Amino acid sequence: MLHDPNHLYIFDTTLRDGEQVPGCQLTTPEKIEIAKDLEKLGVDVIEAGFPVSSPGDFQSVVELSKAVNDVIICALTRANKNDIDVAAEALKFAKRPRIHTGIGSSDLHIQYKFNSTREEILERAVSAVKHAKSYVEDVEFYAEDAGRADLEYLAKMVEAVIAAGATVVNIPDTNGYCLPDQYGAKIKFLKENVKNIDQAIISAHCHNDLGLATANSIAAVQNGARQVECTINGIGERAGNTSLEEVAMILKVHNQVFGGLTSNINSQMFTYISRKVSEMMNMPVQPNKAIVGRNAFAHSSGIHQDGFLKHRETYEIIRPEDVGLLEADIILTARSGRHALKHHLERLGYQLEKEELALTYQRFLVLADAKKDICDEDLVTLVTSRQG
Repeated sequence: MLHDPNHLYIFDTTLRDGEQVPGCQLTTPEKIEIAKDLEKLGVDVIEAGFPVSSPGDFQSVVELSKAVNDVIICALTRANKNDIDVAAEALKFAKRPRIHTGIGSSDLHIQYKFNSTREEILERAVSAVKHAKSYVEDVEFYAEDAGRADLEYLAKMVEAVIAAGATVVNIPDTNGYCLPDQYGAKIKFLKENVKNIDQAIISAHCHNDLGLATANSIAAVQNGARQVECTINGIGERAGNTSLEEVAMILKVHNQVFGGLTSNINSQMFTYISRKVSEMMNMPVQPNKAIVGRNAFAHSSGIHQDGFLKHRETYEIIRPEDVGLLEADIILTARSGRHALKHHLERLGYQLEKEELALTYQRFLVLADAKKDICDEDLVTLVTSRQG
């Protein structure tokens, strides 16, 4: 599989890792609807499910394979023959199929999860990749719990699976354990010490248990990873996965830092797809969530509002239009200043002289202290009652 070193591949696992959240299960038609939106968004890979886990998941992978044209459709398996056989069957209609197989790489997983040895696990890893390769050209291998794995052993495993035919090697921080410099150093070590690493794409799959999923994924990219596994709104097991919209906007805002690295993501779809996934999966987005939270482009402090109204870049590094919002919100609260009040009154068609504005502002503060949300009707009443 030839890959472009100047392209960051976006691997979306909303429909697999994201859907593992209790209460977030989707029907196959709902998955197809989201998958078609993800294709329009510009993701490179859609992880459609874990076919062996249930008949429903198997059917979803079959139907998604039929419904999507340009995107790689990926199915997850464990490192065993039956899982891989079932995944290959589920992917038979995919135009661009990928089997994603793997096994634990940390001594904790090897000893306590598999009751095995490093040598045995290495053999199972290689065997799984070879078996997957007999079905599809594009095979991704995940070294589960790589975040806590011994570096030398991890490098040995990565080298062995690439030699066996893996086109992508996924280095998951399964428990969200790593700090960004640790995770970045892990990727750098693999880049420098695995002799066949140039034959595969390194992928970052980070969890958010310590709130570091996006930071870790970015550290991985800075050290040579060229695929990031993420979800819309950062949903996923426990504290969630890396947030797709955060990665894409970091790449956009800091493009020079990444040497002009590109992705196919159409960021103007973020607000739409975020709301859709939130509603369909019954998973509210926290108001202060970066990029897509309700308050991400809302300014309520008087100092911020004044600066923003004078020159928007004083308090905005992303234009709301770039993520599909019409404009930023200037929220009126008891912390708002005269400039914000004047802005909203003018929006409603009221041009007040300086003294009139000062008096109206004093009455506004009394109202704002008593009432949490100030709406347009409140402003109209403030002005008309005074004028009357």
